[in-house]
Order: sequence, then C-alpha cells, then structure tokens
Amino acid sequence: MISRKWILSAAMLAFTALPAFADTQTEEYVRSNANDVLASLNAPGLTAAERRVQFQSYMDEFANLDAVAKFVIGKYAKRFSDEEMEAYLATFRAYALAVYEFYFNEYRGRDVKVVGSTDRNARDSIVDTEIVRADGQELEVRWRVLNRGGKYQVVDVALNAEGNLIWLAIEQQAQFLSILDQNNGSSDALIAKINSMTDELVALRPADES
Repeated sequence: MISRKWILSAAMLAFTALPAFADTQTEEYVRSNANDVLASLNAPGLTAAERRVQFQSYMDEFANLDAVAKFVIGKYAKRFSDEEMEAYLATFRAYALAVYEFYFNEYRGRDVKVVGSTDRNARDSIVDTEIVRADGQELEVRWRVLNRGGKYQVVDVALNAEGNLIWLAIEQQAQFLSILDQNNGSSDALIAKINSMTDELVALRPADES
C-alpha cells in the first residue's frame, strides 16, 4: 500500500521570500477558488461520486494540469509523439486529481485564509494560505500562480507533509524523469507506472468514497 511519505518522498524545497507582494487580485483568486475546491469535497446532498465530479471540475478550472504534466517530464515533452502526449496527458490528469483529492480531503469543510504573498516576477506569484483542520491545527499551503494576460491559474501547490512543505509538481518531476531515464524515455513505461500510482491512491479512499 502506498504511504503519504512515499507519495511526497523526501524532496524538501525551501522557498526564499522576495520583497515584492503579489497583487490583491492574485490573492483573491486563490482564496476564492481554493475555498470552492475544498467546499466541493464536503458538498451536502451529493454522493461521493458526485462530489468527486464537482471537485475535478473546479480543479480543471483552478489549475493548469496540462502545463504541469508537460513540466514534470521536462525534456521528454518534446520527444513524445502527438499520440504519446495525448495518452500521457489523460493519464497524468487522472493521477494529479487523485493526488489533490487525497490531500485536500484532510481540509474539507474549512476556510482558506490568505496570510501573505510574494512575486517571483511580473506574472509568477506565490500565495501563502492557512487552512484550519477539524482538530484546530493550522496547516500551511502555498500556491504558485501564473498570470497570463489577466488569466490566473495554479501551476504548483506546496502541502505540509510530516512538517515539511513539499511542492507537488517538483516532486512529481523528480519521480517521472527517473522513470523515463530508466526506461529509455518510454511513454508506455511512464503511463503504466502512473496508472499503478493512481490505482494505489484510489485504494486509499474511505470505503464510502470509492
């Protein structure tokens, strides 16, 4: 069975704060949409399957999963054929949504509070938030947001794993590049591994949410 430690492994990445603050629109984008995403996991009157569809719909709007998918395979993004890329993107989307659902389930029903933000450059920001769990513990979550002509989208999320903030896309990149390097860049090998990882995440869902 897959463990949380294995999912995020040991890729601890520290982000050094820059002096410039992100604009209020970026902060509000994260606050509003993150609250919608978390609320979708606790929507009353819906079955687990219906909540999952709603959650995935919000995540598709909130995060640029195709951009993340291409980022995490690095140089191989230019080596995959169109057919290989199409199959990989679909596989990655299912996996990424399963990962986000797995971790965000801990925060369901809680409000997202923006506590700060920094600009990496004119269109790349980090928004710092806190989410209060049912046990009263405040967990830090960081969101990397790109602004492309006024259109905002999240391209990475840093979650607290055993006291350390781990950037998911960076961690996934390390795993996926290792798989590709060990299999001569085979998209089939990567897709098979991702499908296996997705299946393990699905198996961890509570019995009433499978």
